Amino acid sequence: MIEDSKDRVEEESGCDENRPWKISKTNHNSKAMNGKVQRYLVAIEYIGTHFSGSQQQPTHRTVIGVLQDAFSKFIGQPISITSSSRTDAGVHALSNVCHVDIERISKRKPDEVLPPHEPAVVRRAVNHFLQHDSDVTIIDVRCVPSDFHARYKALERTYFYRLLSGPEPLSTFEKDRAWHVPEELNLRAMQEACRVLVGHHDFSSFRASGCQAKSPIRTLDELNVCEVIPSQYFPSIEEREQHNKVSDDLHGCPSNSETGIPLGSLASIDKVTTLSEDVGFGKRRSHRCLVVTARARAFLYHQVRLLVGVLKAVGTGNLTISDVERILNAKDVTAASPMAPSCGLYLGEVKYDLSS
Repeated sequence: MIEDSKDRVEEESGCDENRPWKISKTNHNSKAMNGKVQRYLVAIEYIGTHFSGSQQQPTHRTVIGVLQDAFSKFIGQPISITSSSRTDAGVHALSNVCHVDIERISKRKPDEVLPPHEPAVVRRAVNHFLQHDSDVTIIDVRCVPSDFHARYKALERTYFYRLLSGPEPLSTFEKDRAWHVPEELNLRAMQEACRVLVGHHDFSSFRASGCQAKSPIRTLDELNVCEVIPSQYFPSIEEREQHNKVSDDLHGCPSNSETGIPLGSLASIDKVTTLSEDVGFGKRRSHRCLVVTARARAFLYHQVRLLVGVLKAVGTGNLTISDVERILNAKDVTAASPMAPSCGLYLGEVKYDLSS
């Protein structure tokens, strides 16, 4: 499987929870001993299209590289950031998490160490310096103990993968945001294939070459696919009229209305996914939007994209459920279908126990 050199950056959750990452000894030892240094847990969102992955690289634009530059401008000195999950070039994040240690030094008196910044101040200030890098934004900041590690303390990670099915060319607004599959996808068959793959398995068939995990054994806590309304969705005139009618009925009969239709749920997937009707000049036919969800503590290198590749092949009828079982039992990545492209993958959530 040929990949662009910049796509060799690790994608899903750092490949293996036991794999050592290069961590600055100064950042995690001497600084942590200084009571004036505050460790912050930082959640970020980004569009991965124009990044060469998340991890810093000397000659390419990366998420962590851009974030470190913004933090350095904020505090006036170089900073090192450790992320919870590595994402590949072109992969997006609804919420990736990292930690950073900051020592607040007075700009007027360089020898004076000041109390740590409040999380809201950090978020607002760093986002100010990210204004020109509009494809990454800090969405949350929290103070954590000096030994809290964004990667090793993660309890689970959730990935989403978007597929847009239909013969129409992909909308400009969806370019590099989803995998366009021209064929019709059999949702029920894909859901059945998920039931074969979920659980505790040897996922060697879904482990790309170059993965440095010590073991291919993983527990996939959740794997499912569902159909949703495309994100770039706007109500038609019929739906707007229906919304107004329901709204009027509810206001007119607040106690015994029998409509039972929530105001926010008038958009029907069946309506959205109709491909044969004439929608009128200058209007685009919608694609079916299917979202694959994968949740586990950690993933193998390219595991999610390889899983989606097989699910898509099942959806188009190129693979059967028996084929999925055969691929899983083969324990050989060459048995799997071609890997799904990076553009449809989103790191959705990294979960922690922050109760303490």
